[in-house]
Amino acid sequence: MNERQPPRHIPVLGREAVDWLAPRDGGIYIDATFGAGGYTSAILSAADTRVIGIDRDRTAIAAGFDLVDRAEGRLTLVEDRFSNLAEVCAAQGIAAVDGVVMDVGVSSMQLDGAERGFSFRLDGPLDMRMSQHGVSAADVVAAASETDLANIIYIFGEERRSRSVARAIVAARREAPITTTRALADIVAKVVRAKPNEIHPATRTFQALRIFVNEELDELHQALAGAERVLKPGGRLVVVSFHSLEDRIVKNFLVERAKSGGGSRHLPEVAHKAPSFDILTKRPVTAGDDEVAANPRARSAKLRAAARTDAPALAESELPAWPRLASVMRGG
Repeated sequence: MNERQPPRHIPVLGREAVDWLAPRDGGIYIDATFGAGGYTSAILSAADTRVIGIDRDRTAIAAGFDLVDRAEGRLTLVEDRFSNLAEVCAAQGIAAVDGVVMDVGVSSMQLDGAERGFSFRLDGPLDMRMSQHGVSAADVVAAASETDLANIIYIFGEERRSRSVARAIVAARREAPITTTRALADIVAKVVRAKPNEIHPATRTFQALRIFVNEELDELHQALAGAERVLKPGGRLVVVSFHSLEDRIVKNFLVERAKSGGGSRHLPEVAHKAPSFDILTKRPVTAGDDEVAANPRARSAKLRAAARTDAPALAESELPAWPRLASVMRGG
């Protein structure tokens, strides 16, 4: 790859992420959320590495073909959910990797495209689907019960006025279908009052619908477990998240995996479980003032990193009992 060629995109905490990933010659790395290819470009430039880039957004994969060409055989792109990263490795004939990096959440490309329907700041169809197929945000707004809408908005958006927002949505959809981002934002703004210098009233509702439609938190749980299965001893896991729900999942996963546990004097026959990760970042890494000034989205970013031990992967934890797309859309 031509190292003089600048990356097409500078990801949030990109330098820090690659520093913690510590790419080395001959290493195989997974960019589990390829996006615009910023992390991948940096990993390819840092050493003589091979990268498997994963993204469920076909647009992102197509836009990355030029980087594939420049990488001269060192980059493979796969259209898939990042929760399937272990299966992607197996399909590529890769038993173990040296590092996994994830940038969790919506990408700048998706936010900046009005036609993708992620942002209330750009009027467009109420879509929000990363993969561009399946159930859209408009479908959820049209079909979910008032109770389900309130739960979705409260749990995934942490919106305190979730019941009022859900009630307003149900009342509005009786009058006319809610099919655009502007229509939904206007409905929410009549219920959630924002003070000066606070976030837009619709921010939490849009976040909640996006997370729900794309099943993002379930995806993150499963991707972390997948990374645990495919990382070599000493391999690095680096995760950048952008809000408290994501960061809490990453933190709890690493804390649980870094514990040793098992046997006791009361149950001596229970096998001792060795920790499967060593946490490298005792506190999350955050963006500096210069990066925040250049990219306001970096303000909320948190990076956590850990190194895989030689202990066996632990059993995958049961997913939390929050609203799920299939259940809500079939009315159950």
